[in-house]
Order: sequence, then structure tokens, then C-alpha cells
Amino acid sequence: MNLREKYNIPANSVITIAGTVGVGKSTMTNALANALNFRTSFEKVDTNPYLDKFYADFERWSFHLQIYFLAERFKEQKRIFEYGGGFIQDRSIYEDTGIFAKMHFEKGTMSPVDYETYTSLFDAMVMTPYFPHPDLLIYLEGSIEDILERIHERGRPMEQQTPVEYWQEMHQRYESWIDGFNACPVLRLNINEYDIIAQEGSIEPIIERISHFMKQTQLLKK
Repeated sequence: MNLREKYNIPANSVITIAGTVGVGKSTMTNALANALNFRTSFEKVDTNPYLDKFYADFERWSFHLQIYFLAERFKEQKRIFEYGGGFIQDRSIYEDTGIFAKMHFEKGTMSPVDYETYTSLFDAMVMTPYFPHPDLLIYLEGSIEDILERIHERGRPMEQQTPVEYWQEMHQRYESWIDGFNACPVLRLNINEYDIIAQEGSIEPIIERISHFMKQTQLLKK
């Protein structure tokens, strides 16, 4: 009996992993997918035609970039549910509007008109009963000190060159966003409570928590 059957997690479940840079979203996505025998859904960065332009000129390309992300994530969400579920998803469609587009607007790198157009499009596409929301969003959280340490340890050049203030702001924005998020049920996991790289068996207690949480949310719906 595999862990999905052991803990009675429906085979058509869609679980999304969210959290700021450095919390281990990709690691958690792969670990849960392997343990539950689910498929994975990762963000496609390599084929993004706006990314290089955006980094060269935030003000000119932020709206284009966000519209591209919205369209791609919407298509991916549709594909997942048409497939019949059974997916672990790295990063949610909700973070784009709740964190990144909002940040560009507040910092002046997206005009008020563009931001209003973007958010109204997002609401029309996503915040409706017709959009297939995930069964569960797992929010990976940790202190800014722990996250900075992880970013330093993995040593990606672009991340190392990014000012600490940026990561601090992003951490705060994520915390504010998740506190007001209600599009689907949220399970918070602290990154200090497990180590799925060093201890493979530590994924089972997480799956047990997921199972218990999903059963509780189903009871509340009835």
C-alpha cells in the first residue's frame, strides 16, 4: 500500500505549493509527487518571451510579463483538471496578482491603468465559481533569517547578487498575502519542522497532516 492509499488522499487531488524564494517549493513538490504517485506541474521559465526584456526595463514590460504568466498559469490549471487531477503544483496562480503585480503597482513600475486592467482580468478568469481551484494550498513558511541562510547555501549567482532588502520585502509581502488568502484551504508548514532532503521518511508525517487537514475541510463543507 502506498502513502496515498494509506492516508486515503483522493487520487484526483490537486495540491499547490506556495512560499517565497528559498523555502524549498520545488523540493516539496517533487517529494510529495513521488510519495503520492502524483504528477508535477512546474513553472516554465525558459520559454517566457518577456523575462529578459522585463529585467532590462521593469516599467515597460511588467504588465506584459504578468499577462503572460496569467495566461500560462490559467492554461496549466485547466490542463491539470482536464487530466483528472492527481497533481502537485509548484507555485500558484494567486501569487502573481496578490504579490508580484501588486508590488509593481505600489513601486510605480506598473501604471494604475495597467494594474486595474490586469486585476480585473484576473478576477474575471480566476475568482469565479467556474475556475477549478486546488483542493489544498500548502504554504511553506519560515523566518527571514532561515530563508536567507537557504538562499546563501544554494548559491545561485542572481540570488546572491540581489540585495537582502529585496528578500526581506518579499518575505513580508508573502506573509501579508497568505494572511488574507481564502480562495482554497491553506495548510501552513514551517520549514524547520522537517528535512525531506536529509530524512526521506520525514515526508510521511507531512502526508498524514495533509490527509487530516483535507478530511477536516471536507467535513466543514458539509
